[in-house]
Amino acid sequence: MLKSIAVLTSGGDSPGMNAATRAVVRTAVFEGVKVWGIYNGYQGMIEDDIHELTSRSVSDIIQRGGTFLGTARSDEFRTEAGRKKALANLKSHNIEGLVIIGGDGSLTGGALLSKLGGMPIVGLPGTIDNDVWGTDYTIGADTAVNTILDAINKLRDTASSHRRIIVIEVMGRKSGWLAMMSGIAGGAEYILVPEAKFNIDQMCQDLKKSYTSGRRYSIIVVAEGAGSGIEIGKQIGTKTGIDTRVSVLGHIQRGGSPSVEDRLKASILGERAALAVISGVSNVVFGFNSGKVVSIDLFDSVNNTKTLDPELVRLARVLA
Repeated sequence: MLKSIAVLTSGGDSPGMNAATRAVVRTAVFEGVKVWGIYNGYQGMIEDDIHELTSRSVSDIIQRGGTFLGTARSDEFRTEAGRKKALANLKSHNIEGLVIIGGDGSLTGGALLSKLGGMPIVGLPGTIDNDVWGTDYTIGADTAVNTILDAINKLRDTASSHRRIIVIEVMGRKSGWLAMMSGIAGGAEYILVPEAKFNIDQMCQDLKKSYTSGRRYSIIVVAEGAGSGIEIGKQIGTKTGIDTRVSVLGHIQRGGSPSVEDRLKASILGERAALAVISGVSNVVFGFNSGKVVSIDLFDSVNNTKTLDPELVRLARVLA
């Protein structure tokens, strides 16, 4: 049983990271283990921005979005010299194990650190894109998709009033999960994702025909990886002659108080990660599959690509 562990959040922030961190800290304290917080991700690890945490340190954060530990990109950590420096800083505090909360890039950093040896590493999937291989769920995705759905509901009102086409660009450079889930739930006519090809000329023809037959408005959700919402909106407006407006949601999707699902599942995963790393378990990522907690090999997680369920793509076309 380890006597001292650390936790960090890395990559893009996501709602529920604070809940996961809180669970890691309080579980460690409950088990009589010293726990350290690494501020500002891997850059903070390199700069030795590492401080001991207590139960009080994580009070009043479960309802807050973002991450109180902070997060930052680190080019230096991408180098072996940077990782060795980071590992040396951990050992200078007598830290024996590490919990990493983040997406693919952050977990890849953990895999690279693991290859240097020296301590157990456990990962938790924290990303709004829900694109970590091996798990159905990632921390923050539920809150983000509900933020998008709320925007779709509000934009629908103004679209209907003016008989407009509304194009909504959402996050998702490589994964269309956010666009697909919010688009289906929001009743979008078209959902454009990087995983599926689309024909904008055919789409515009169909839009013109539907408006001629009496349609009052259309909602089109575009994942940023499928193309620029602004450019797609311009093309649609030009090709159809229908008043078309574009809304790029941007970083509002990352913020906000986490949902019940994100608070609860992040807490469950945080406890499981803390108990695992304290026991010396290493190179695993904890996630959910069919509603149950599962452990995924860290290297499998970062070396495989999660794909969008083709059934969702089919359903979106059927319901359009």
